[in-house]
Amino acid sequence: MKISVTGLHAWFGNHEVLKGIDITIPARQVTAIIGPSGCGKSTFIRCLNRMHELITGARSEGKVLLDDTDVYANDVDPVLLRRRVGMVFQKPNPFPSMSIRDNVLAGLKMTKRMGGRKPADVVEKALRQAALWDEVKDKLDKPGTSLSGGQQQRLCIARTLAVDPEVVLMDEPCSALDPIATARIEDLLHDLRRDYTIIIVTHNLQQATRVSDRTGFFLQGDLIELGETGQIFTHPKDRRTEDYITGKFG
Repeated sequence: MKISVTGLHAWFGNHEVLKGIDITIPARQVTAIIGPSGCGKSTFIRCLNRMHELITGARSEGKVLLDDTDVYANDVDPVLLRRRVGMVFQKPNPFPSMSIRDNVLAGLKMTKRMGGRKPADVVEKALRQAALWDEVKDKLDKPGTSLSGGQQQRLCIARTLAVDPEVVLMDEPCSALDPIATARIEDLLHDLRRDYTIIIVTHNLQQATRVSDRTGFFLQGDLIELGETGQIFTHPKDRRTEDYITGKFG
C-alpha cells in the first residue's frame, strides 16, 4: 500500500471533523472520496500532506504512513512532504504574475530542487503529462491566467507533476469547469494512474464511476465504506452508502 492511515482524527477548534479514519490507498490507482458536503472529505486529503495544520486552530492526530514514512514524525519536513504528495485544488490557481513556463517551474524553484535538470525539459515533460503542451508550446511566455479555465487547471496539474510527486491529491478539480474541460481532466487521470497514486475528492458520482478504481464513502467524519468502485455503486454493503448514491440524501 502506498498510504496507510490509522486512527486519523482532525479538528477545527473544538469541532471534530474526522472521527478516527482507517484506510489504505494502493499505489498507482485512482481512489475517489465521495460524500455530502461537510463530511470531512477535503479535510482528509489535506491531512495526508499536512496542509490541514496550516489553518489557524486546526489540528489532527493519528498515523499516516507514506510507504514506511510517518508523515507526522518530528523529522519530516512538511515542505518536502508536499513535494512527494502534491495537491490540485478546486479552483484553478495559476500564479497571476507568472508566465506559463514559470508557473510550471514554480514548485521546483521554491524548493530549490532542479537537480541539474534543464528547465526547458522539465516544462515540456510536465505540460505533456498534463496534455497541455501542444496547446501552449508557442506561448510559454504568456501569463498563466491568459488560458481558459480548463487549461489553467491542467497548468496547475503540470505544476504539481513538475516536482515529481508520488501521490497527487485532487480536491474537486473539475467543479469549476465546463463538461468539455471536465472530460479532458478525466481522460488525463486515466493516463496519470500509470505513474502516480491519485486520490480525488468529488461530488460528481458519475465522475467517480468513470475515473476511479476504488471509492470511499464518508459521512459525518466517518469512513462508512471503502471498496472497488463497481461494487460500491452497484452492491454497497452499508445502507447509508446506498441511500447516498441513490440520491435519498446529499
